[in-house]
Amino acid sequence: MFTSQSLHLRAHGALLLAMAIWGSSFIALKMAITLLAPMQVIFLRMLIGSLVFLLLWRFWRKGFHYQAGDWKLLMGMALFEPCLYFIFESLALQYTSASQAGMITSTLPLLVAAGAWFFLKEQITAFQWTGFVLALIGVLWMSWHSDISASAPKPWLGNFLEFLAMLSAVGFTLLVKKLTQRYSPLFLTAVQTLSGAVFFFPLAMLSPWPESLPGSLWLNLFYLGAFVSVGAYGLYNYALSQTSAATAGAYVNFLPVFTLLFAFLILQEALNTQQWFAVAIVFSGVALSQLGAKTQKIRVEIPPGTIS
Repeated sequence: MFTSQSLHLRAHGALLLAMAIWGSSFIALKMAITLLAPMQVIFLRMLIGSLVFLLLWRFWRKGFHYQAGDWKLLMGMALFEPCLYFIFESLALQYTSASQAGMITSTLPLLVAAGAWFFLKEQITAFQWTGFVLALIGVLWMSWHSDISASAPKPWLGNFLEFLAMLSAVGFTLLVKKLTQRYSPLFLTAVQTLSGAVFFFPLAMLSPWPESLPGSLWLNLFYLGAFVSVGAYGLYNYALSQTSAATAGAYVNFLPVFTLLFAFLILQEALNTQQWFAVAIVFSGVALSQLGAKTQKIRVEIPPGTIS
């Protein structure tokens, strides 16, 4: 029998592991698209994830209450993510480094708050606006001082495409906030993955397929499809059952940290001095927005499956 304290610690451990897995997904995706066309990589990832969800059919097919017209919301959700999200992200990683792309994900909670203010008329504080502007300045500074290299041949373009991926994630999040009233997060993630496999299939067929795929690529694809799309989600979902959504959402700020760490260890990517100053500005903006949210008791929730 687990005590409440041990369950609390397990929940925080699950959140930390989920962020580590999501952070590593940028590195796995970056490695995969060097061996295969981006749309082919995303299709195979979605296909593997779909097969896993089909094996877990009995866990996610129950407990939802369909209402007339929900198909529009479900289609919109799938269009924003995975469709538009992964188009932008896979193209982004062709032009920028995994480190820089991962850093841009730190702006997601701020973008969601701004989107909720604009579309849902939710309150947003001066702290959050200031944090948003500060984080955006940091991202622009990081891009401006990017060094052109083999892993980042066009960093400005890649970082802009990753920012568009974050905007797609905002649209997804706003729709999911409504859909989770009637559907489980597991069901919605399954819909995402299955829809993605169908959507990316014709796009994958536009590029010629190589005669054979190396084993290292299949390992990356399996990791992305099973461990990232399903495993990280499962850990996040478990944590949500043991702690608050606000606490779980705050852990998203660890994602760029893990991305930077894995990019350095695996890809030997390194940021220059100016970019590290930019990273400090981004994190300062995120921290300031979190302070404002706590002061006004505003909670910005990032649904499972939103990132990678």
